[in-house]
Amino acid sequence: MRDKPAGLPSGPLRPIELASGAVMAGLTVGLITVGSLVPMAAALQLVAAVPLGLLAQRYRLRALVTATIAATLVTFVAAGVMPALGVMGAATLAGIIGTVKRRGGGFPTVFALGIVAGVGWGVFSVGSLLLFSRTRDLFFDAIRNTAKGIENLAGRLPALEPLGRMAAEAVDVVLRWWWIYVGGTVALGVLVSTVISWFVLGAVLDRLAWLPGSDRLDAPLDDRPVGPLPVSLHGVGYRYEGTNVDALADIDLTIRPGEFVAVVGHNGSGKSTLTRVLAGRPPTTGAVDRPGSAGLGALGGTALVLQRPESQTLGVSVADDVVWGLSAESAAEVDVDALLAEVGLADMGARETATLSGGQQQRLAVAAALARRPALLIADEATSMIDPDGRRELVALLAELPRRHGTAVVLVTHHEADATAADRVIHLADGRMVDHLASWPHPARDQRRRPMGASVLELADVRHTYNRGTPWEAPALHGVDLSVRKGEALLIVGGNGSGKSTLAWIIAGLIAPSSGRCELRGTAVDKQVGGVALAFQHSRLQLQKQTVGAEIADWGGRATGSGAVGQALDAVGLDRRLAARSVEELSGGQAKRVVLAAMVASRPQVVVLDEPLAGLDPQGRAEIVELLARLRDSGLTLIIISHDVAEMAMVCDRTVHLDDGVVVSADGHAIPRTERALEKPAFVAGLPLGRRGDEGATAHTSAPKGTTP
Repeated sequence: MRDKPAGLPSGPLRPIELASGAVMAGLTVGLITVGSLVPMAAALQLVAAVPLGLLAQRYRLRALVTATIAATLVTFVAAGVMPALGVMGAATLAGIIGTVKRRGGGFPTVFALGIVAGVGWGVFSVGSLLLFSRTRDLFFDAIRNTAKGIENLAGRLPALEPLGRMAAEAVDVVLRWWWIYVGGTVALGVLVSTVISWFVLGAVLDRLAWLPGSDRLDAPLDDRPVGPLPVSLHGVGYRYEGTNVDALADIDLTIRPGEFVAVVGHNGSGKSTLTRVLAGRPPTTGAVDRPGSAGLGALGGTALVLQRPESQTLGVSVADDVVWGLSAESAAEVDVDALLAEVGLADMGARETATLSGGQQQRLAVAAALARRPALLIADEATSMIDPDGRRELVALLAELPRRHGTAVVLVTHHEADATAADRVIHLADGRMVDHLASWPHPARDQRRRPMGASVLELADVRHTYNRGTPWEAPALHGVDLSVRKGEALLIVGGNGSGKSTLAWIIAGLIAPSSGRCELRGTAVDKQVGGVALAFQHSRLQLQKQTVGAEIADWGGRATGSGAVGQALDAVGLDRRLAARSVEELSGGQAKRVVLAAMVASRPQVVVLDEPLAGLDPQGRAEIVELLARLRDSGLTLIIISHDVAEMAMVCDRTVHLDDGVVVSADGHAIPRTERALEKPAFVAGLPLGRRGDEGATAHTSAPKGTTP
């Protein structure tokens, strides 16, 4: 066994170790606590070692120790002594199996460590009973009294009298030499558990080995004073471990204080890799010169806003999240209200972060970055989840930061309008800087080739309030009426926080409305699991299997064979050879297509897509729009929630506007309930795309193209 596994650094715990430890400790606490307090859920305690085992297999022992201490303390407060000891026991088994797996050891090593751990737990058990002598005496007296009672009962029957006497004598011997029996029993139990865990837990860890566990922002410790700018890249290249292709090559670039730089390129062009190098990750070739350390997350250093803002949201409330991680002194100097107003979240400091929409979370991430007064702010697709008006406002804000605060801003974006606001634009293609990209493709209108059918989905006076009846009550929908026909492509638009995602979850049956009806062919949607499929904004969150083929087959059910998987891939325009690829190797556009392929295999009646174009380059956006047109023409009913109105208008039959949880017409006025009641079912709350101005008055009585009488 090696003394030190390759690839594991020394020194303080790294951010990835702290974050992973917190997550795994939280899972363990939940499993142990629920398993100990809920009788029917006791089996959960058997899997409590899995999260900590995964932690021990991937990171240093100190990460496991830190997570175990935190989990034990939390469990003790939540559930008491015995569950807390359960956490320690699970951590013991997890530490042995995970560490041996990481170091490449085998069963003999596990057996030897099991003996050591058994002796340790035996000594701990005996020492605890010696320390708490009064508790021990009470416990032993109870055992003696029970044995005496059994002996008296057995004495009433001559045939059982010898057995009763023998039981009492055996108990007396065990309690006289209790330290041997207790210590030996505990030691043997730990050894047996360790041996069993080697085969059971070890097999689980082997199955989970494909999951990613590295931090792509991780960088060696740089003890120089914080000084990220100016930063110059000279012939920089970067290649990820396990690949044979450079993600970046021959990059020569300088970012100076107080400038606004846009980085544009198609998916896979190396944009995000470039931001990681700028944030402090050393390149594999070339050199990076800067006066000090990058200072990622430090005051006056580098701030990074990622594409998925929920991964950076840590505070319970909006105000807490802005100053999360800052010292008390630094936090006191931050004008939280002014920062929130600056990013378009005025008067939202008391809101719970869990109630924010995706776009609002991105604004919050920018506010939290600005709270650190960064010299360099890197925004990696920070505008991808924001509505068009909000995107323009946020880009304008970023463009003002160099002038107002002297902050250099690097914006990674796919939107042409965002790039034109920058002082200069860096174009990337295949990991290299180029003079310009190929022309930005735009989706073309795809005419309907198949008529729509009868109404398949009906919503009547749907209302929803989160945390209803509590001080945190948050109304989201206020009486939505909607009818959707079979084979229709319906677009739902609205600003951030308008209720679009809540409506999507209700239509998908994931939550039931607080009041009103949401029915699929006359039956409540939440009673028909699988009738409506929902594609999340972040497709990778829905891919749970190791390979593309396994994912599609899992969605399709047991009867889904390789032929059905291939047909599903054909339906979304993916090569059948992709079925063998790991889901970790998929680009953003490929992940969205795989989710759609899985949905095709599951044969839902309706598909709801939440921001299907988010994070895609123009080419990918055009391809997804074309794909949605094909699925629509195949007879699949599509409900699309998107900020990208122009592109979605190329495929959708009509649109529904939401504003503050209410359906509104084209001119922004709420549709009265009496007016809605008079509308034909197929067009309730609907407006055919392309109509403007006074044409909206006739929109609800004119049939969209492709409908049947």
